[in-house]
Amino acid sequence: MSEVDRSLVGTQTAPFTVEVERGAIRRFAEAIGDGNPIFNEPAAAKQQGYADLVAPPTFATSFRLPKDPPWIANLDRRRIVAGETSFASVRPITAGMVLTCQMKLRAVEDKDGRKGRMQLLHQDLEGRDANGDLVFVSSRTTVYRSAEQSLA
Repeated sequence: MSEVDRSLVGTQTAPFTVEVERGAIRRFAEAIGDGNPIFNEPAAAKQQGYADLVAPPTFATSFRLPKDPPWIANLDRRRIVAGETSFASVRPITAGMVLTCQMKLRAVEDKDGRKGRMQLLHQDLEGRDANGDLVFVSSRTTVYRSAEQSLA
């Protein structure tokens, strides 16, 4: 099974911009059921020393690439399953930030599961501020199941 183009390991998507808005932070906090005032009230966030509303630690999961990365674009969507996701923050994401983000294909791993073979695509989404300083890295694994599994 070699359907993921391994020659793309180490490549990155084109950069894209995310403007972090208060409304998006509030909706995300509400969706995850976190009523922490620093996610909802600018005054509470400022009282804690932040410039504006603070995004919950997993907020970067809401950042969408403008189009599928090249290592995903030609894959059969019926065979794709979300895997593990982790977040590393250098500093909190706050309302008003303009982040430049890029996703990189870090590795492709073959694995045998209970239901057959699969490929694991390990990807990192990085966000940098206007100065180019790293703000966060969101690492995610996408599972690409074998064709036999997707029909089962």
